[in-house]
Amino acid sequence: MAFRQDDVSVSHQFFVGDGFPPFFRTGPVKARGVSYIEGPSVIGNPLAFPIPAATLMVGPNTNIDLPTLPIPGALCGTNYSPYSLAVVGDAAIFDNLSVNLNIHSGLNIIAQGEVMSRCGKHVLSAKKNFDIPHPSKGGWRLRHTCPEAPYNDVYIRGKIKNSTEILLPEYWKDFVEIQSITVSLTPIGAHQDIIVKAVTEEKVLLQSKGLMPINCYYHIFAERKDGEKLIPEYQGETPASYPGNNNEYSISGYHYDVKQ
Repeated sequence: MAFRQDDVSVSHQFFVGDGFPPFFRTGPVKARGVSYIEGPSVIGNPLAFPIPAATLMVGPNTNIDLPTLPIPGALCGTNYSPYSLAVVGDAAIFDNLSVNLNIHSGLNIIAQGEVMSRCGKHVLSAKKNFDIPHPSKGGWRLRHTCPEAPYNDVYIRGKIKNSTEILLPEYWKDFVEIQSITVSLTPIGAHQDIIVKAVTEEKVLLQSKGLMPINCYYHIFAERKDGEKLIPEYQGETPASYPGNNNEYSISGYHYDVKQ
């Protein structure tokens, strides 16, 4: 195999391998400055990929002819940048995107479907927030945060009128500890001396003074049973010191999805 030692310039179309992308076109209407490589193709460090992991494999930059950039943590000469790939402008991924380490976002992460964690059963991040433009005050923003508690709780809330039963979600019998259920009631319009008469797997039974019609708001909390009980306080310097099963949690600022 012969290697060229000087520059190579391709003014029109460049092909490596079999095949032809139709949108390149041919003849007088062909697109100039386009290339097609059948792959696999490696860019950057030639030893970064011991196997053909993908059609395009981009490793750390090892071009010593380029200047070292003043980026914190960069290694001089052999790895002048912490990035293997940089894109100015939008990028599109038409199929799955697999990431072995962290995803850092300078703005929003927007999903059309569910955002799920595969590290365990619970997704419990510290201070789970949303931040949006204020709906009624120009130049302001609105930030809400999820409730935080020393329990892995779920809740339902609502309003009940002219009934003595609050139906619980059907799945709660397999999802929460029934004995952990607590109920808060707020009468509407008048004092009704409402009490919780009983709690079953399916419903909360109420009773009012003199059997007068019930009209109230309710909040019902229960602790999940699909996993360990949360240990709210423990001795240690980092989340790795947690004495329970860290595989059930995804902690903000601490990553458990990577298995060594």
